[in-house]
Amino acid sequence: MLLMSCKNILLVCGLLISAAATEAQSTKKIFRAVEKQVSQLYNESVAGRNNRLVFPRTLRNDSLRLVVSDDWTSGFFPGMLWFVYEYTGKNAWKIKAEEFTALMEREPQNRNSHDVGFKVYNSYGNGYRLTNNEKYKNEIIQGAATLATRFNAKTGCIRSWDFGKWQYPVIIDNMMNLELLFAATRLSGDSSYYKIAVTHANTTLKNHFRSDFSSYHVIDYDSITGKPLGGSTHQGYADGSAWARGQAWALYGYTLCYRETKDPVYLRQAENIADFLMHHPRLPGDKIPCWDFDANDISREPRDASAAAIIASGLYELKNYSGNKKTYLDFSDSIIKNLYKQYRAIAGTHHGFLLLHSTGNKPFNGEVDVPLIYADYYFMEAVLRRAGK
Repeated sequence: MLLMSCKNILLVCGLLISAAATEAQSTKKIFRAVEKQVSQLYNESVAGRNNRLVFPRTLRNDSLRLVVSDDWTSGFFPGMLWFVYEYTGKNAWKIKAEEFTALMEREPQNRNSHDVGFKVYNSYGNGYRLTNNEKYKNEIIQGAATLATRFNAKTGCIRSWDFGKWQYPVIIDNMMNLELLFAATRLSGDSSYYKIAVTHANTTLKNHFRSDFSSYHVIDYDSITGKPLGGSTHQGYADGSAWARGQAWALYGYTLCYRETKDPVYLRQAENIADFLMHHPRLPGDKIPCWDFDANDISREPRDASAAAIIASGLYELKNYSGNKKTYLDFSDSIIKNLYKQYRAIAGTHHGFLLLHSTGNKPFNGEVDVPLIYADYYFMEAVLRRAGK
């Protein structure tokens, strides 16, 4: 019996080693393709610079669209360069990442946007994580101080947009910016950032979600009383619909909140959102959602690879905290496999973008069925998380 047990143990160990080797080989294959594409995107972005138009965002009429650092997507490309450096260890990529991160210098003090978290944490945050550069640390803290100016104690939330018909709009995307606040508390010792993040997360949990754990895109608050006035889905099919990327932001956001606080309420919320997404009857077989789960004719609606990449990255982290580890792992693996095989740009094409078929803002015909820089960012992050980086 002991001999058989030892044989079984050796067999299991052998299978685990084999699986690990296969996974490592798969990651290596993906990143070989990624490195070539990102290199092309870097070269074309540098060549195409015009005044402050620096950061790649998407393609428009098959031409590379560059944006200024004030654009909400600007921090993703510096983050991608840091990811390539993280995986390869090549100093040349570190230099490229430092170059584009330096071009973000306006954003840690830019009070005109709640997206300071996306911009500052994805660039300076990844840079600090990999280099311990003191300047990057200071920019993270400055960015958090800037973001904190948009917090209103009466509503219990950080204000999102400064435009539109709303009094005090808060979007589900804003959950992603909380990572900057949590980081600032760790780096500075100032707990005020932590308290703002938790208050915002709690208020959003209370007001943004429906009974099935789908989320509105926008909740408008009374700017005087702080009470919620109602929900809408600005970039979705209808106010009551489940806009795919919004659900992905929610999953990722409450997962990171659990990581930072260990509050089981956030873990349960993330698991409930994951359950909604993974078992949704209108999720296509390849697990790459259409832009909105409730859109009229799913079979003809454009997909959103960006939402899929965010979901995969979020689930790869959530598996570390949940009893549903294998379920989340298998689901995420399927997403990454399908994105790589069916949604990846052919090498040397599409100006260096990685993924095709993302949808930015369908109701306003904005960036429909195109590559998007944040889809590439979260795809790369997901692959690194799967590799244990």
